[in-house]
Amino acid sequence: MPVLRTFTRVYVDELDAALPTFVELTGEQPSLRFPYLDLELAAVGPHLLVAGTPEALAPFRATHATAIVTSLDEILALLGTHGGEILDGPNTVPTGRNLTARHPGGAIVEYVEHHEEARASLGIA
Repeated sequence: MPVLRTFTRVYVDELDAALPTFVELTGEQPSLRFPYLDLELAAVGPHLLVAGTPEALAPFRATHATAIVTSLDEILALLGTHGGEILDGPNTVPTGRNLTARHPGGAIVEYVEHHEEARASLGIA
């Protein structure tokens, strides 16, 4: 169940205002950009920018990272073996399926199994 890519989450007030700095820092254009609920998201290099109002961001701020994986089912099995707690999901999201879990020790990670189009946009086979 390889992790194909991991994004550090960066919470911002306004995506369009934040993007130019991250584009210049990474030398990359956004590889993904999409709305989700009351949020806007963009992947730029190793960062996942998550934009919204303080109220819209509040339920997501505890999540430390987003990991793109080959199989959510394998993640569910691994978390069950090690005592992880599923906080949300699995859900259908614009890029495929996701779930959010608390690992033993407290880290909260979102796992996403991207559909083919989303993987291609990130350059993941």
